[in-house]
Amino acid sequence: GHLTVAGAIAPILKAYFDHGYPLSSILGGIWEPSDDGTELCDVSDAFPDVQLTVEGELNKLAANIAIGRDWAGVHYYTDYIESLRMGEQIAIGILEEQKLTYSENFTMTLPLFDGGTVRI
Repeated sequence: GHLTVAGAIAPILKAYFDHGYPLSSILGGIWEPSDDGTELCDVSDAFPDVQLTVEGELNKLAANIAIGRDWAGVHYYTDYIESLRMGEQIAIGILEEQKLTYSENFTMTLPLFDGGTVRI
């Protein structure tokens, strides 16, 4: 259940928000805690090719939920992959049904966990 919900929520958020938006423009860089944990340090210079985006962070959040369940011994890695895919398919169905309730004619492109896209 947890993995499927994570797999459904992330695509819905990616559909409604600009999934390619660079978060570094808001955050001012890439941050990590100092060795003693008392402050945050900007480490952007150490990762010049890394671009934090809404899509990447939502994918990471869903993966962290899944991996945490694996570490806890509740699930296996195959559960992680299949549950995220199942949640993604549920989200696509919800978005397709929701689109029918609007009078405007619009489309949205949704990035998938496997790197592909689907147009709704």
